[in-house]
Amino acid sequence: MNTRENGSEQEPVIRDNRKIDPETGQAREGGKEKEQAEQAAPASDLASAELATQLAERTSDLQRLQAEYSNYRKRVERDRTLVKEQAVAGVLTELLPVLDDIGRARDHGELTGGFAKVSESLETATGKLGLSAFGTKGEPFDPTVHEALLHSYSPDVTEPTCVEILQPGYRIGERVLRPARVAVAEPEAESAAGDN
Repeated sequence: MNTRENGSEQEPVIRDNRKIDPETGQAREGGKEKEQAEQAAPASDLASAELATQLAERTSDLQRLQAEYSNYRKRVERDRTLVKEQAVAGVLTELLPVLDDIGRARDHGELTGGFAKVSESLETATGKLGLSAFGTKGEPFDPTVHEALLHSYSPDVTEPTCVEILQPGYRIGERVLRPARVAVAEPEAESAAGDN
């Protein structure tokens, strides 16, 4: 077969891309490829700078999205906790009159038998939900947690004091569901004026 039958008069071009010269066993220099790489270096520096800028922008975008997602998760968790607390407070507020009736029955000695067990179970369940009663006779009057229904003067007190608890107050944690309804006694006007 001659070159005319083959359709080409040129010899085939063979490029040896091996990194080690088979004759000498030495590592080859880049040759033409090295020259091409050196010529392309300014263009590649420009491209790598552009890529670095794009990478920085994408990284900044990802960090911003991650921060937004983290804030969203925290907000959802906080809202979920708040909704739960409000739901529990709503149910317990509706049970306060029942607890008042149980307290009155206990005061009159009518809390006996099976009803006593039911009342204990109810009080235990409300306690597990965080409900606690407050308001004791003799404590100083605090208008943020006490509601004064009766007022009097007494020589036995040195400051406004709760002398009788008419209805206990209830709270969940630090949140007051109902203030304690109390009778308040203040020091007598004459002794208060004499102290000044």
